[in-house]
Amino acid sequence: MPDRAPPPVDRPLPTAEARDLMALVRDIARREVAPPAAEEEEAGRFPRELFTLLSASGLLGLPYESAYGGGDQPYEVYLQVLEELAAARLTVGLGVSVHTLACYALAAHGTHEQRAAYLPAMLGGGLLGAYCLSEPSSGSDAASLRTRAVREGDTWVITGTKAWTTHGGIADFYTVMARTGGEGARGITAFLVPGAAAGLSAAAPERKMGLKGSPTAQVHFDGVRIPDARRIGDEGQGFAIALAALDSGRLGIAACAIGVAQAALDEAVAYARQRRQFGRPIADFQGLRFLLADMATRIEAGRALCLAAARLRDAGRPFARQAAMAKLHCTDAAMQVTTDAVQVLGGYGYTADFPVERYLREAKVLQIVEGTNQIQRMVIARHLLGPETR
Repeated sequence: MPDRAPPPVDRPLPTAEARDLMALVRDIARREVAPPAAEEEEAGRFPRELFTLLSASGLLGLPYESAYGGGDQPYEVYLQVLEELAAARLTVGLGVSVHTLACYALAAHGTHEQRAAYLPAMLGGGLLGAYCLSEPSSGSDAASLRTRAVREGDTWVITGTKAWTTHGGIADFYTVMARTGGEGARGITAFLVPGAAAGLSAAAPERKMGLKGSPTAQVHFDGVRIPDARRIGDEGQGFAIALAALDSGRLGIAACAIGVAQAALDEAVAYARQRRQFGRPIADFQGLRFLLADMATRIEAGRALCLAAARLRDAGRPFARQAAMAKLHCTDAAMQVTTDAVQVLGGYGYTADFPVERYLREAKVLQIVEGTNQIQRMVIARHLLGPETR
């Protein structure tokens, strides 16, 4: 394997505090995240102890208010942290993104009393979150979900099954969208459910092509009872909360995709400098140089698009269209870049002795999670043309 460490990405960080934060993240990524990544992914091992370290280091609540245990960091900085973590190991970068997504509903729509009661432990107390929206029969059509919450006095009883839940079975809390009213989007409400709640269980993790260290499982709610104090927002507001959360979450996925792509490019560049054919390094051949140039350009364009959307979010401006564009472009770019990285390494790229085959398998899922790229195209088109006529 190439033994030359790639130069760090030159990042446009807005403050000295952000630069210090990035130095901390790079140190943790280099010492703790990257070394066991290949072995643990092959074994399907989730690094829970590493998430405890990330929590203690203040990295699980970066974009949220310090009054509740967060880091008060702009999304522009948070996304670059995700990129660094995902470059070292996607299971970790994606895990931080999903945890942040799971905290969103409470942080943005909870009452002051709810946030004071629950957020500090969620953001910096070592807890790990999961987000429950998709179901076996409702993926892209999330508004048709069937999991139901029935009110009994000051208690809600939740029954149903959620699918494709990252951290399913190991999370300490679940942000759950359940139907409390009639059909459609207006009948959905958000709830914060403890992972240890009676009646909550998880199926065996899915057997996946990649991202094997990150457990993805169905989560079953068999008459799970929670107090009304754990309802987030108004009844019927859940779907709007879910969509707002996904706008931000899509930026997290985009940043993770750029991290994976950057790792693949770094590996390909290092290999091209070392590998010799026809008496010279393969990096001297124009065909390969052009391929690497295209890879680097896709990454830089994706990073710029992602951070531009983040700056809109930080300024309090609409960013849903740009978030969909970033998720679409960055994940498609990651798929292309990782495919090209395997090609640069040739036969070696197809073996597990080099990490690029793992990057290729991991990049694929990023085109699917938090809204497939076909859904992103629908979102973008609706912003351009309005809703479809029927």
